[in-house]
Amino acid sequence: MAGKQKKKHKEKVDKAESFFKTAEWLITAFAVTLVFIVFEMQAYTIPTGSMADTLRGAHFRLRCPECGYRYDYGFSPQAYGLRTNSTPGYNVPLKWSQGDGPSVKAFPSQPRCPSCGFYLQTGQKFPVVKGDRIFVAKCIYQFTEPQRWDVIVFKNPLEPRINYIKRLVAKPGETVEIIDGDIYIDGEIARKPAKVQEELWMCVYDNDYQPANPEKSQFNGHTWRQPFRNIESNWDVGTTDPTLFRLDSSADETHTIYYDPRVGNDFRATYAYDVSASYRAMPLCSDLMVRFFAERKESGMIGAGLSKYRTRYRARVDFGGQMLIESLDEEDTATELVRKDVSLPETGQIAEFRFINVDHKLTLEYGDAKIEYDLGVLANDAGERLIRTMPQVTIFGAGQIELSHIGIFRDIHYISDRILRAAEGDPFTLEEDEFFACGDNSPFSADCRLWNGPGIGNGREYRPGTVPRDYLIGKAFFVYWPGPAKAWDNSKLRLIPYVSGMKRITGGNEPKHDRQ
Repeated sequence: MAGKQKKKHKEKVDKAESFFKTAEWLITAFAVTLVFIVFEMQAYTIPTGSMADTLRGAHFRLRCPECGYRYDYGFSPQAYGLRTNSTPGYNVPLKWSQGDGPSVKAFPSQPRCPSCGFYLQTGQKFPVVKGDRIFVAKCIYQFTEPQRWDVIVFKNPLEPRINYIKRLVAKPGETVEIIDGDIYIDGEIARKPAKVQEELWMCVYDNDYQPANPEKSQFNGHTWRQPFRNIESNWDVGTTDPTLFRLDSSADETHTIYYDPRVGNDFRATYAYDVSASYRAMPLCSDLMVRFFAERKESGMIGAGLSKYRTRYRARVDFGGQMLIESLDEEDTATELVRKDVSLPETGQIAEFRFINVDHKLTLEYGDAKIEYDLGVLANDAGERLIRTMPQVTIFGAGQIELSHIGIFRDIHYISDRILRAAEGDPFTLEEDEFFACGDNSPFSADCRLWNGPGIGNGREYRPGTVPRDYLIGKAFFVYWPGPAKAWDNSKLRLIPYVSGMKRITGGNEPKHDRQ
């Protein structure tokens, strides 16, 4: 009997110990989590579209009803008479607003597909998706210096109670200047790291997305036509399959097709996220990439051309095992820039071809093979800046070729007109503990370029147009809950995550210059 009582007593003691151990672990875990949140990491919700498409505030998640291309379009609560940062739980008609407060102007909006150029009709209702939720590494800049191209969170110097998120482009002691959409530091172009550049490409045209009703007149104000034009060449531009381009010619006979920006989307620095009424005022962007997939043949070649100002550049892959980049002047005189014997994919294999002209650097990639040519880091090294000259894009080849997944993309273009500082001819030098940050959605970002008053707080004033070190909060590094959507139309709960939007937020230092 005594043994049974001892056993029961031991079981009670064990249960009590187990309970207290569990409670101790829970309290410890809570304390560690609290410390982690307060001092190391915190979750933020993106409030606006100033960093779109990298990070999105509340927005409409649209899919072009004609070609099926998916894109996002910004939502502004002020346009609907709602309080700042609120998101309605019901479908609303498309609108856009500019500015803040009671004087905000709302514009009827026709979002435009960034691939086929189809304009949605006004008045259609869509659900609103909340802004991306991100993790921010707090206090990281107490132990390491901020790097150029980091996406940083900081207190708005004009209203320190509000947090802002932008991309860092210049650091203390540097002189920053924006020239034709590019960032220049101390007079030299600041090139973006490869991973950052991949994040920033924006679609001009993607041939995989073909309109279902091309006879409609809402494609950039006309009916849809294939923007790659075939002028007296052997190219079959989508006749039998609209997503494929085919060439059947002799291996020593070159044939060329041309992208016509009067038919397709042009090369203005437009954002599908922004109001289309602003498109005509946007500057031209000549930092472009043309991409497609091609099969390696025994003979023949495939290539693409891009222009910047008055100079045209051509890049080609000779299937015998050479890659070449050359320039052409206004008299069509060709100058070889770089040629290299390379190891190409096996005959019959399909590989991705990319020709890139960005940040004064030409890059040709085919499969794993790659060649580059540095145009120089000074503003005039790419030639006289004729910023109103429409860029040209061509595809050319010889032999029997089939191309798929054809697309044209443009780089980010920092808007430099109507800004207060760092415009061309007005370089801005940062002092100690001052940083310069810009939004990825440059036309609609209130950032260092535009702040019209001194920073306030901490018992002092900060110089206008700067992010003071005192106001740095941390580095954005991961989108963990990208714009959750409603489970069904009438639901007020947003439970469906946009899984493919979960991503690491790229940043880091610019690469070193490597002149040829």
